[in-house]
Amino acid sequence: MSVKLSNLKPPRGSRHRKVRVGRGMGSKLGKTSGAGNKGQQSRRGYSRRPGFEGGQMPMHRRIPKHGFHNPSSTRYAIVNVESLNVFSAGETVTPDELEGRGIIHVRHDGIKILGDGELKIALTVHAHKFSRSAQEKITAAGGKVEVLQ
Repeated sequence: MSVKLSNLKPPRGSRHRKVRVGRGMGSKLGKTSGAGNKGQQSRRGYSRRPGFEGGQMPMHRRIPKHGFHNPSSTRYAIVNVESLNVFSAGETVTPDELEGRGIIHVRHDGIKILGDGELKIALTVHAHKFSRSAQEKITAAGGKVEVLQ
């Protein structure tokens, strides 16, 4: 049988007759029309606001709040210079390399190298930010510093 506009039909079970509430006791939804007896939820136009817990103190007011969270702040994964000693001399250290070696676990918005400890080998280090002391220690060891965008 070919499909034509004249013999198109919706798939079986996709079309349901609308439930007509308030049409007598035989319909199972007569009298109170499924809204129960009395109370706020049985009235016309009732809509519960988001987060309403029936008069109980709502969750957003029960949980302690303090401080300020700046949504536009940039968070850096911090790496100290001494933890770069695991690389071999002359190697290029990238964020992917740091993640691969398990030095950083979460990248956040970038990586910042801090100058804690001693660097014993010459490395080319790619990161988003460097502290002044970290820059000095990397260049003093014969390495290079490259800032990523």
